[in-house]
Amino acid sequence: MACRLPGGVSTPDELWELVAEGRDAVSGFPEDRGWNVEELYDPEGSRPGTSYCREGGFLYDLADFDAEFFGISPREATAMDPQQRLLLETSWEALERAAIDPTKLRGEPVGVFSGVMYHDYGSQTRIPEELEGYHGIGTASSVASGRVSYTLGLEGPALTVDTACSSSLVALHLAAQSLRNGECTLALAGGVALMSQPTSFVEFSRQRALAANGRCKAYAEAADGTGWAEGVGVLVLERLSDARRSGHPVLAVVRGSAINQDGASNGLTAPSGPAQQRVIRQALANAGVSADGVDVVEGHGTGTTLGDPIEAQALLATYGRDREVPLWLGSLKSNIGHAQSAAGVAGIIKMVQAMRHGVLPRTLHVDQPSTKVDWGSGAVELLTEARAWPEVERPRRAAVSSFGVSGTNAHVILEQAPQEAETPPPAGDGGARTVPWLLSAKSEAALRAHAERFLADVVGLDSVAVAQTLLHSRAALTERAVVVGGEGGELSLGLRALAEGVPSPLVVTGSADVEGGTVFVFPGQGHQWAGMGARLLESEPVFAGALAECARALSAYVEWDLLEVLRQVEGAPGFDRVDVVQPASFAVMVALARLWHHYGVRPDAVVGHSQGEIAAAHVAGALSLEDAVRVVALRSQAIGGRLAGLGGMMFLPVSRAEAEERIAAYAGRVEVAAVNGPASTVVAGDAGALKELFEAASGAGVRARMVPVDYASHTVHVEAIEGELAEVLAGLVPRAPEIPMYSTFRDAWLDGSTVLDASYWYGNLRHEVRFASAVEALAGAGYRAFVEVSAHPVLTTAVQDLLDAHADSPAVTTGTLRRDEDTSARFHMSLATLHTRGIATDPLPDVTGHHHVDLPTYPFQRRRYWLEGPSGSTDAGALGLAADAHPLLGAVAELPGSGGVLATGRLSRSTHGWLLGDADGGPAAVPASALVEMAVHAGDQVAAGALDELVVETPLVLPATGAVSVRVQVGE
Repeated sequence: MACRLPGGVSTPDELWELVAEGRDAVSGFPEDRGWNVEELYDPEGSRPGTSYCREGGFLYDLADFDAEFFGISPREATAMDPQQRLLLETSWEALERAAIDPTKLRGEPVGVFSGVMYHDYGSQTRIPEELEGYHGIGTASSVASGRVSYTLGLEGPALTVDTACSSSLVALHLAAQSLRNGECTLALAGGVALMSQPTSFVEFSRQRALAANGRCKAYAEAADGTGWAEGVGVLVLERLSDARRSGHPVLAVVRGSAINQDGASNGLTAPSGPAQQRVIRQALANAGVSADGVDVVEGHGTGTTLGDPIEAQALLATYGRDREVPLWLGSLKSNIGHAQSAAGVAGIIKMVQAMRHGVLPRTLHVDQPSTKVDWGSGAVELLTEARAWPEVERPRRAAVSSFGVSGTNAHVILEQAPQEAETPPPAGDGGARTVPWLLSAKSEAALRAHAERFLADVVGLDSVAVAQTLLHSRAALTERAVVVGGEGGELSLGLRALAEGVPSPLVVTGSADVEGGTVFVFPGQGHQWAGMGARLLESEPVFAGALAECARALSAYVEWDLLEVLRQVEGAPGFDRVDVVQPASFAVMVALARLWHHYGVRPDAVVGHSQGEIAAAHVAGALSLEDAVRVVALRSQAIGGRLAGLGGMMFLPVSRAEAEERIAAYAGRVEVAAVNGPASTVVAGDAGALKELFEAASGAGVRARMVPVDYASHTVHVEAIEGELAEVLAGLVPRAPEIPMYSTFRDAWLDGSTVLDASYWYGNLRHEVRFASAVEALAGAGYRAFVEVSAHPVLTTAVQDLLDAHADSPAVTTGTLRRDEDTSARFHMSLATLHTRGIATDPLPDVTGHHHVDLPTYPFQRRRYWLEGPSGSTDAGALGLAADAHPLLGAVAELPGSGGVLATGRLSRSTHGWLLGDADGGPAAVPASALVEMAVHAGDQVAAGALDELVVETPLVLPATGAVSVRVQVGE
């Protein structure tokens, strides 16, 4: 459910607070709609065009709208009826509260049923030329429902209902019928009523049908007419079985409904008691319940001396007979006024909330029950005081009535939602588990506002249930943030940082702008560190299971235990041995790849660097785990036995060309081993030569760095083990890759002609690693997300540098773990990096079932859109004046016979508050500069040369409320 109602009500919970506290939401006329409030009010109601009532239930911010969120231009938003705007916002909010991601309904048979009766936006305003193409569609009643369907991509029925004050209940009835008939699987039903013009106050003043103080005194002796109000309400309807299956929260059940017409009754606008009785009995029959099975009726109760007694007698005749306990009767209109085409849906929301809270709120402004009603003819009692919902041995039931001025009646019977079995909270929560909260918005400001709302509303909620609700019930919009936390209020700390716009190690932010394939990058040696993966072994079962598989496969070739090495068990060998570090690094990379898979990230391609190609080949499906383990174990043993201690490797932050220049003096002793990026080259060779090269490079200001190995991969040194590798790796059974693999050895995609046999794995170790070329090829092929699958990122910077050269489209790079950060939280931060940039992930793969909690809805970033300008009796054309585009003077007229002009305008705080700067809300003087501007503008109309002098005898003061008329006369 979603709503905007008088009294500043913007949520169903706020409506409940209003009625539970017995608050009156009726107040004065709005001053920002171009109404001439002073001239409009006539306490006697004798002058045409006036109202003897000057209060109502208003939405004072009805001009505010987040047009950007819905992809609507400022021009179109200005020309669009605010009723359409509010239906868009509340439809989105209602879906979010129903645990439905609105974006996932696109293309689905979802219906929209909207009650609308006003069509007066801009009707008294001259439409600016630039808006003429938008205003007709923007104010068409059919578009009120159609625009919701269009914006959300809904393909079920869409229709707008106008039966006046019964519109929203009729819309609800039709939506329920459509669901039962299979025309749609989900429906948005409700209504809206916004008064852009004061026409209803004027019209009903002529009929003397308004309450003088604007308050509906429903069913009361003091009733003296209705009080107009505004509002909007939207409900999400779904078949009960579908809602249960989908895990959507069920607030109440529409047990039955009916609509009918008065027909040829006492008069077109007069209510018909017999017709009301018929619609009630039809609704009861449709619901399959007896009259005494309903506990309370939210009545139409407009406070008129004719309508209320007729309605009450109809209730007494239907619900009041043959019952042991009374039917309770109340009306929301006593709190907020008559919201007309939104009145019925507002009553539904009130009754659903009352049903859930077990309280029947009181009806305000009842001095005593009306003596025009024979209350003794049946068991119906007015709710003059709040009371507990009657104890009954069945579900609670309530009915809601709405009657249209043209005779269309509607009656809906609601039933308490059936009890569901208590579902335990998601397993694994309780503070120790790492939990990601995914938030998103259409702008950075909205994202911060989202976090601010969450800070206040998620206290005490189950953190995993919050995460699941965010993941499944909220749209993933363009501006994204992930807050990652576990113990000690980390999630709240992250939210606070996000709300304040300050960096935090608990928060990842980004724009979902990356489109393209995902590449898993497997580095060579250098990412390892003592203890890598040990903590992840305890927290991530998938990672632990993959390592256990690797350990079993390795046991055929090594005398040590992989898990003991990773856990640094006393006596286990260390990473100083190449025949330990390479198999261990391989196993960690394979297990991390499995973990990425588990969290929904699957590669579209893989690439490996040096020994990383072994892991890449296995993940691509080109090598079985047994063959991959054989390659990494036996090859590393050959390196350790024949090459260790004879050479080394060095990183140079220079281009390949510069590296070749620097090693030219060491020909035959040092070679280029790998090119990782535009300024990232690895050289390898004899230990002594590398020492000399290091000293020379450092002396030249080059920040060289020795790689912590004592052998020279990718050099002539490797040729010493060519025969051994051919022997020990004979019999490999390579396969065609299931995932595309780019070879950094061949600098080409692997295809059917490339066999990953012993000769390939010798060449992989002997020849230069052309990693930079591989990344450029991948980027050129459209791959835009690169995930380094390792215990510490060693290639990510080089990859990012290469991708920056392809600045034509955004890209993202991320590592997996970091040195001394092998935690679930660190992994989730890496996962969050992908999510925030638009890559699909599944951050909660182990949480099953539906664990929905109520969370704040989207924080729309509204700004004012309104057709400004003279209207009604002050319209320039209506007065025979020429309209003027000046911001202070709205019209100008020539003075007959004098050659002069009269310029006029109306100034108020609501329309010209910008004149007053930082002045508070009280009366304030208009600055003299504004007076000069008006005088100069009026003088321009008669070609006056200059303003020589201005004497301000009395300040022009804008009052706190209302407006002042300004006239500037030039000439005699």
